[in-house]
Amino acid sequence: MDLGFGGEISDLYHRFRRGYPPELFRAIAVAFSLRDDDLVVDLGCGTGQLAAPMAQHVRAVLAVDPEPDMLARARTAATEQGITNIGWLVGRDSDLPLLRTVLGDQSVAAVTIGQALHWMDHATLFTAVGPLLRPGGGIVVVSNGIPLWLQDSDWSRALRGWLQNWFGTRPANSCGTDELTRQRYRESLIANGFDVSQVELDYTDELDFDHLIGGIYSALPVDRLPPPPERARFAASLREALDPFQPYLEYVPVRAIFGTKITADPVSVTVQPAAD
Repeated sequence: MDLGFGGEISDLYHRFRRGYPPELFRAIAVAFSLRDDDLVVDLGCGTGQLAAPMAQHVRAVLAVDPEPDMLARARTAATEQGITNIGWLVGRDSDLPLLRTVLGDQSVAAVTIGQALHWMDHATLFTAVGPLLRPGGGIVVVSNGIPLWLQDSDWSRALRGWLQNWFGTRPANSCGTDELTRQRYRESLIANGFDVSQVELDYTDELDFDHLIGGIYSALPVDRLPPPPERARFAASLREALDPFQPYLEYVPVRAIFGTKITADPVSVTVQPAAD
């Protein structure tokens, strides 16, 4: 399935999507006792917002995404930052079992998924992750804030109405950030034999108009992105609609669900002495 995030969208995604707070990576390192020789797989890596900082904590990251343009932009960004321990792979969550063949005897410490699980078959994925993990390893699913059009603020409500008028449909997709969806993820992890916990990291930031409209562009499939000749009109109309509601304060709740692989306790066997 083509998700529509190729071409220009990959650059918009890289420029305007938020990164993750440093505290998240420290929490992942502690949760899975990450070591310098560990390997991490980042699924749905996009342009590397999670993979690049994660690479500082382990020997290597395998960053996987179905969109070659996303990977190309991510590779460029990593090179510019001097990061050399990330392998960029074209693939989907359904390809995860194939990694067992590629890795051979090498297990992974963690599988990370940042703001991408809503594109995947999470139940099948959680089943496939277990055999890849080393003892004490696990999976972490991160929701990085709330979509701009679903926030509890006057400017976000004005944005919802404006987007509905412009596109003819009311934006409602939570992108997996809502509590009901996260609860389904937690229940599915438990059903697949993971011990589940959650880390919550909240902060507030102010958006300027360029980042606000850039965030909207980065969330649109390429076939719905306003063509370049229309963007000045798009921006002017949006600015007029939102201008009365400045400043654009964005509440960013970061929610990380940790699923740690449960290792069965060794079975104690008592051997009776043989009878004389």
